[in-house]
Amino acid sequence: MTASRSDSVRGGGRVSGGPITNILVANRGEIARRVFATCRRMGIGTVAVYSDADAAAPHVAEADAAVLLPGNTPAETYLRGELIIEAALAAGADAIHPGYGFLSENADFAKAVLAAGLVWIGPPVEAIEQMGSKVASKKMMDAAGVPVLAELDPAEVTEAHLPVLIKASAGGGGRGMRVVRALAELEPQIEAARREAESAFGDPTVFCERYLETGRHIEVQVMADTHGTIWAVGERECSIQRRHQKVIEEAPSPLVERTDGMRERLFEAARLASGAIGYTGAGTVEFLADERGDFFFLEMNTRLQVEHPVTECTTGLDLVRLQLEVATGAALPAELPALHGHSIEVRLYAEDPAHDWQPQSGTVHRIDIPSVVTEFDLLDRPGVRLDTGVVDGSIVGVHYDPMLAKVISYAETRDEAARLLANALHRAKIHGLVTNRDLLVRVLRHPAFLAGDTDTAFFTTHGLDTLAAPLVSESDEALSIVAAALADAAANRGAARVAGGLPSGWRNLPSQSTHKLFESRTSGTHDVGYRYTRGVVSVDGHDGLELVEATPDRVVLAVPSERGAVRRHFAVARYADLVCVDSPLGPVSVRKLPRFTDPADQVATGSLLAPMPGSVIRLGAEVGSHVEQGQPILWLEAMKMEHTIAAPAAGVLSAVNVTVGQQVEVGTVLAVVDPAEGIETQESK
Repeated sequence: MTASRSDSVRGGGRVSGGPITNILVANRGEIARRVFATCRRMGIGTVAVYSDADAAAPHVAEADAAVLLPGNTPAETYLRGELIIEAALAAGADAIHPGYGFLSENADFAKAVLAAGLVWIGPPVEAIEQMGSKVASKKMMDAAGVPVLAELDPAEVTEAHLPVLIKASAGGGGRGMRVVRALAELEPQIEAARREAESAFGDPTVFCERYLETGRHIEVQVMADTHGTIWAVGERECSIQRRHQKVIEEAPSPLVERTDGMRERLFEAARLASGAIGYTGAGTVEFLADERGDFFFLEMNTRLQVEHPVTECTTGLDLVRLQLEVATGAALPAELPALHGHSIEVRLYAEDPAHDWQPQSGTVHRIDIPSVVTEFDLLDRPGVRLDTGVVDGSIVGVHYDPMLAKVISYAETRDEAARLLANALHRAKIHGLVTNRDLLVRVLRHPAFLAGDTDTAFFTTHGLDTLAAPLVSESDEALSIVAAALADAAANRGAARVAGGLPSGWRNLPSQSTHKLFESRTSGTHDVGYRYTRGVVSVDGHDGLELVEATPDRVVLAVPSERGAVRRHFAVARYADLVCVDSPLGPVSVRKLPRFTDPADQVATGSLLAPMPGSVIRLGAEVGSHVEQGQPILWLEAMKMEHTIAAPAAGVLSAVNVTVGQQVEVGTVLAVVDPAEGIETQESK
């Protein structure tokens, strides 16, 4: 079916009669694919826009038509409203859906869409303007009777106000956000926040508010039509965050579930907020709550949220469908849908939580999540839903957010939903990039999470080091690496032109072990020695281990135990020197090391290597200057965030090999710090 249209202004968009037949999504990745999925179910055509970096992205291939936005960075592409509108007109689209992020809350873009005669699938321009400034919106909500946290002028912050939170007025997602606990840090952090806000949203405006060290992030999904109906569809809890960006979201909220009367008060505040600005369409009113159930207005997101699937799973509503219907004048039913079951969503990121959440880039060789019942659609029975912007072979670059996928579970109870999701992630085959998968599984299985104790300080309270530790134990990792070595041996024999039927390293008489070297990110170098003797393999350091089967991609080992041997199955995949081993014991990724090291690959002591591809945006020290351990040497911008590269030790900065504005690849030697000890030794001679 197609969405209907009327001849008046609907949902913030001017329409001219007849159905919407073709929608351009002014976004990329997962959210573009999500909107396209609903469009296909409704019989509506789709148009994608894409940057040079996204030319091979799945959302481009799935659209009926696609238009290039030349360039790579958001400022060159997805933030260019005029180019997006030209693309819509060129492709014959009659409506634009903004997704989330980029221009989704940009009132000028919404105005331009309407001026071009296109349907704007979003709220009225006036509502975007009123909520677009977090400073002005708080004042408005205060006047409407919604509880708020007072906004602070950065110029007036004193010791008594600390700690404070710097926030970007025009956006969200953790960009432009900083916690300041000392006045001396305030000005440099404000400048950094402004740069991030400008890069991500095109608006450098920031403000401050009192920072609550712990609390609950609770939000209410609203949906309003043009006939005066405002739904508070359900609440979500999004308290587990890193760098003020949500990582795990769920519906309903454990805090709200156990606090008498809190849901009614939240819903009333959300309806008050929506009614105060004449809101229509889908939106989210966000609150910060304490354990007593008191809450304060944070902001209103005048768009669809990343975490909307958990509301869909617990209400049976397709929120994108409702957006399209409301935008064309349809009325919401008078009666709200009943809430049922529990849904949890995790954001699977290409990042390394154990190393300051460092974003990763490169090729996603494989992404395979077991137990997936559906993609981009509603769940009406226990299972897992996958909303992803990548497929096998996708390239994750440095220009955009490093989220790979949203993995969502639904079940009758919260415990079952957590168990389903943790198991699916544990068994997932995610090859090619370091991700936060292990952290997500550990959180979902943590006693505090299962008890519903999920405030914003979760990672601090329970130890990020512990939560970010590998799922696999050291002994099981070693066993997986043995499987990698034996699979590699099988691959070598399979490719051999002479005596291919003989096992690798086979000798007619006893001989020394064959050795293969592998490097683990977490446990260092592993030297696997093994010998084949008359059809039996012996692995050094693994007495009693029996090889049952070995092929290039599958190894079965009988592992000795006090109660007898236990068979373990390992799936092995190789991508050049990267080896990925998956088993119920846990995922393992290692690099196969060459037998001999090329001296040209060695770098000088004290070298600062680029941890990711990015752009140099600032230098913090000059060649010849003395630096202290931890002192910032330069700053990189990657994936819309700033990353500080600091001195590894005290010494003299002997070389800076890059300039501001230069693009660098991962592993590039950016600068060199000669350690202080070496300098003193030289001077004493």
